[in-house]
Amino acid sequence: MAGFPDIPQIAYEGPQSDNPLAFRWYNAEEVVEGKSMKEHLRFTVCYWHSFRGTGADPFGGPTMQRPWDDGSESVENACNRVPVAFEFFEKLGVPFYAFHDRDVAPEGSNLSETNANLDKVADVLEAEQKRSGVKLLWGTANMFSHPRYMHGAATTCNADVYAYAAAQVKKALEITHRLGGENYVFWGGREGYQNLYNTDMKRELDHLGAFFHMAVDYAKEIGFKGQFLIEPKPKEPTKHQYDSDVAACLNFLRTYDLMDHFKLNIETNHATLAGHTMMHELDCAGMQGALGSIDANTGDMLLGWDTDQFPTDYYLTTQTMLMLLKYGLAPGGVNFDAKLRRESFEPVDLFHAHIGGMDAFAKGLKIAAAIRADRALDGFVEKRYSSFDSGIGEKIEKGTVNFKDLEAYMLGKGDAEPNVSGRQEMLENVINRYLDMI
Repeated sequence: MAGFPDIPQIAYEGPQSDNPLAFRWYNAEEVVEGKSMKEHLRFTVCYWHSFRGTGADPFGGPTMQRPWDDGSESVENACNRVPVAFEFFEKLGVPFYAFHDRDVAPEGSNLSETNANLDKVADVLEAEQKRSGVKLLWGTANMFSHPRYMHGAATTCNADVYAYAAAQVKKALEITHRLGGENYVFWGGREGYQNLYNTDMKRELDHLGAFFHMAVDYAKEIGFKGQFLIEPKPKEPTKHQYDSDVAACLNFLRTYDLMDHFKLNIETNHATLAGHTMMHELDCAGMQGALGSIDANTGDMLLGWDTDQFPTDYYLTTQTMLMLLKYGLAPGGVNFDAKLRRESFEPVDLFHAHIGGMDAFAKGLKIAAAIRADRALDGFVEKRYSSFDSGIGEKIEKGTVNFKDLEAYMLGKGDAEPNVSGRQEMLENVINRYLDMI
């Protein structure tokens, strides 16, 4: 079944191109810092927004035109959708895709039927992967949409729901392993609380820690060697989610002795909801060896919720790529967890959206690499902290002084003086200069 018969293979045409169905910056084989753009960026299309999104919102029904989709939740329709998705992946030239179990296969009347549905669609996914060479970046289980998860999945107050969630993750992990997934993601959309009057927080967190340990144990049992990832988000749909930001996730992982098994999948719009920038969250995870993958999107500064828009801001992508070049990304990727606006309802809009996001990240990569090559930021930062490279600062970093030593040092010196201006405005101008150059 052809989904995009009038769309050609998307090609790189260069910055001067005015073709809306061509790349201006993303040249897959162009080498930057010793690797191709394709290797650096590891672009990934998400199945849920791109092939299950309908354009519906709380104020109106579906708007998307999808000629290949009959609108049913049948297994046949799910199987028919797969070749269309892979046609899109191939024409766009992305190496990876990602999915939730309920995105690709419908839920049945019981767990056995649900598992059988997923197996049938996985057969088609496996065949399309072998035919096309497109790989699975990660799989995950949707444990937030069904009413059974109203109180959470691994943090529910209902032991039967907890058991169902475990069975669902077991199956999703098996399918991810079967399809060669390089990661497995947990997003705790309902792992949190709405009201502490009815919540035993410690008990819920203990249950969540035990759930993750069971997942680690089962991965070892079946031979899955992919990376486990947790995706931070502070709220929405739950008022307070336990995986609220990078710091909260790392604290949880250390508390429950899971740091050796998990890294983080960090999303721009989730960082914003947590009151952080994407750059902050990436640096916070990267400096602790916990940066695993990213969901590439953005929010709207005038709206206070998770709008999941495609990224087109060169400042955002430059800041993101500075962190990804610093810390590395594989086996993660740049996953476009982003959805078309309700008004962008034609199939071709899927191409426009992804092309824009891929170009924005490709340009951000080139700008970040140029900044790094000139040490435009690193050199300044080193100078700013140079007082810790010798003398009393060196002793502080080596841990060879105590409060009494530092008091004696300052009594002798009398007072402290700032050693260098922060020069924030100058550095912002430097970034602007590189944006103009590339």
